[in-house]
Amino acid sequence: MQIHDFVGELEERLLRYASIDTQANEQSVTSPSTAQQYSLLNLLVEELQEIGAQDVVLTPYGTVLARIPATVQLPSPTVAFLAHVDTAPAFHASGVKPIVHRAYAGGEIVLPDEPSALLSPANSPYLAQKIGDDIITASGKTLLGADDKAGVAILMTMARHLLQNPSIPHGPMRLAFTPDEEIGRGVHSNLPGDLAAQFAYTLDGAEVGEVVYETFSADKATVKIQGVSIHPGTAKDKLVNALHLAARIVETLPQVTRTPETTEGRQGFIHVYQMSGSAAEAELHCILRDFELEGLAAHGALLQQVCAVVQATEPRSQITCTITQQYRNMRYWLEKDMRPVELARAACLQLGIEPFSPPVRGGTDGSRLTELGLPTPNLFTGMQNIHGPLEWISVQDMARSTAVCLQLVQLWGQERSGDLLPGSPPVRAA
Repeated sequence: MQIHDFVGELEERLLRYASIDTQANEQSVTSPSTAQQYSLLNLLVEELQEIGAQDVVLTPYGTVLARIPATVQLPSPTVAFLAHVDTAPAFHASGVKPIVHRAYAGGEIVLPDEPSALLSPANSPYLAQKIGDDIITASGKTLLGADDKAGVAILMTMARHLLQNPSIPHGPMRLAFTPDEEIGRGVHSNLPGDLAAQFAYTLDGAEVGEVVYETFSADKATVKIQGVSIHPGTAKDKLVNALHLAARIVETLPQVTRTPETTEGRQGFIHVYQMSGSAAEAELHCILRDFELEGLAAHGALLQQVCAVVQATEPRSQITCTITQQYRNMRYWLEKDMRPVELARAACLQLGIEPFSPPVRGGTDGSRLTELGLPTPNLFTGMQNIHGPLEWISVQDMARSTAVCLQLVQLWGQERSGDLLPGSPPVRAA
């Protein structure tokens, strides 16, 4: 089996899935956070049933689950694979028009609905490595949604291939398609038990060969500012403008701490991503990120200190800063049992792909699953420039990811035997 055997199906699936609006909404209290996510979730239920997956169900919390039975007699761990259907609320996702740029020849790619939006190796260096690949983008006005519909397409393609080829030796498998990963609510408390797996992988990574077992730890902060409201015509010495105080907090933070636009590598940050309100009351939403818990706690303490200082400049106001936990660095648990990471690396190497494990400046559903006791590293899909209009992906990278997943399930099928080599010839990567 060559990777080009997967290319047509992966392209067709991504084009179809990407055109469905599944944007999450952090302000919603439902699960999924938006009804439109059901458009893709319900479609996946139908498609899983059509290809012969077993125990297909859409849970009350909006996750699609399915089972692929083992083809080996040897007892082996149940392994789950996950991808999320939602797209980020950070940029427009309605009316996505995916475009295939065949056999990329190098240079700039013009996105037709926004000619000033130029994709090139200058703003996306990884693109220079994709000469000859088929590149999928949006049209310039929206996200593409390869994060994470590329992962959805890869898992559906893998599942169909396994179900149509029962001679491929593998152990018991579970599939899960979750909502609301982009707003940190993809893992319902019931999900680990419903999966009933011993190990899992999310398909939500970037460059070919990525096997991620280290992510940010994350908290969220909500700052509420209560001012004193009065008619502006009689406001002298009476009005306390909540928006001015909010702006003062925002202006102070870059002077005393790191922000996303000034950090890289293992540096953490405080990111103010939303401000709303009026002169009477305002609200700031921030995310705190760091690879170490001590750094994360320091970011929270500093934000609270800034709020207290601004409060002190205007005692008539009331400023509160509430910090809530989101997820933790999966490394804290995975480094105690590296089997899922080691097998993923072995699968890559057997296909001629060099694995690497960068610390990722973000999180996945796997962060929370790992914390809840289900070890879940993250695997590459090929997605690039996510959360913006220059998002793109190589179909051939998706095919390489599919091949790695197929190789990986064969390794898990023999995990109990102590022999890490599959019993059948490997899927070969070009």
